Amino acid sequence: MKEKKINTISKFLSLVLRHAPETIQLQLDKNGWANVDELIIQSHQFGKEFDFGLLEEVVETNDKKRFTFNVDLTKIRANQGHSIDVELNLKESEPKDFLYHGTVEKFIDSIKKEGLQKMSRQYVHLSKDKETAIKVGSRRGEPIVLKINAPKMFLDGYKFYLSENNVWLIDEVPATYIDFGS
Repeated sequence: MKEKKINTISKFLSLVLRHAPETIQLQLDKNGWANVDELIIQSHQFGKEFDFGLLEEVVETNDKKRFTFNVDLTKIRANQGHSIDVELNLKESEPKDFLYHGTVEKFIDSIKKEGLQKMSRQYVHLSKDKETAIKVGSRRGEPIVLKINAPKMFLDGYKFYLSENNVWLIDEVPATYIDFGS
């Protein structure tokens, strides 16, 4: 029962911290931070009841480490995945190995033509390992894992960023850098 509540709150936090803070009339600063007390109060007013203890548990137990508190635990934000404009102050990083992207069959033709595009998000998300890419792809059906020649892209001038929860972020991945398998 508690695990279900944690999952529900995690999905709710993804909505209000990554996509639609206006859903509960929540204010995020330019870096995507929300005041924790305001988040809890506004959530209650819109029918999502939780206290700081449960919020802390959601942050600590989230398998993808989607959320982060500031040092004094007064603010919270999503680590990446925003469709709203926030400045995460990410530092450029150099990927040393191939990276991976999980998707499903219905997107393959489009990816072969246009590469990976960020669509409504700020960045394309890439994983450091196949297992994570499989999990990501399987949310929409039978996963297909694409192998990205990230070191070559970096040498060719593409900028990569590594989020606090170890998701690689980039503006786009042209199809020429993608290994589609066969």
